[in-house]
Amino acid sequence: MDGGCPSSDKAQAPWGKEVRYYADIHKTKKNRERYRITYTTDGIKYRHVDSFMDIPVTVGDKVFVDVIPLQHTDGAVELLRRGVELYCLRRLTLVKKRREELRLPKTTRGDIKVLMSIEERWFRKLSEDFLIMRRLISAYRGMLRTHQRLLNIGKATETGFKSTIRSLEEEMAEVAVRIADEACRRYPAYNRLVDELGINGNTKASEALAELIVYLDPDKGFRKAADYLGLFKPVRRGEKFYDGRLRQALQRLTASTNNIRSSQLTARMEKEILTKIWRTYRQETQRMQAIPAQG
Repeated sequence: MDGGCPSSDKAQAPWGKEVRYYADIHKTKKNRERYRITYTTDGIKYRHVDSFMDIPVTVGDKVFVDVIPLQHTDGAVELLRRGVELYCLRRLTLVKKRREELRLPKTTRGDIKVLMSIEERWFRKLSEDFLIMRRLISAYRGMLRTHQRLLNIGKATETGFKSTIRSLEEEMAEVAVRIADEACRRYPAYNRLVDELGINGNTKASEALAELIVYLDPDKGFRKAADYLGLFKPVRRGEKFYDGRLRQALQRLTASTNNIRSSQLTARMEKEILTKIWRTYRQETQRMQAIPAQG
């Protein structure tokens, strides 16, 4: 072979140029617990694989997806370690809206064509830190939901579930400690904020802070961060987009920091905590970006 491209997927791209892959991750009909990945580079030829690691990408290529199931975290991390850029859609509601605009069918190929039509600014560039932290945080959030359900059932039926709840709380504490340890290692701003907020040793507050650090974007302004957490009313009429689970993390952190019950929370308290987090996170990010790369 004389120069050329390593695979047919790269046939349309000059040697050495980045290739953009658009992929849809979907459950199989035979086994609803199993996911398959359908991908294309040109919207004409489509291929199917079971793992991100089976996509024939090379250093510098970009992969755009709508969502990454937790089961595919390891494969996505491996792509990043190979020097591939991975992008995930910021809002899944964009898929339905664009599909209707383009009058495309609700199929795997239709959804991929939708992804190809969406501007890059609507995708979030992922990192290994984010993917690892997201998996841990998702586990903790699942435990929180189960814990609340048990409390509600216990109140409604006068059944205590005391031993079950106690056991779950112990597991939650272990996961929260792990989340805090990972955040401490991966995000320099996290360490500063733990000290500034005075929550060192507070497991629940430390976990809530980690959630905020992982999902907030320090490159965006404070107003967008506050909107994302639902602290402000929308400027224009229409659907308000915010992350309710992240707002709950802010509320847990604010209550712990101020040593009050959740019923005593005010939006002003939450805004003050968010302002401190966003400012410190932004400063630390800018400081790290200003440090010259070694080597």
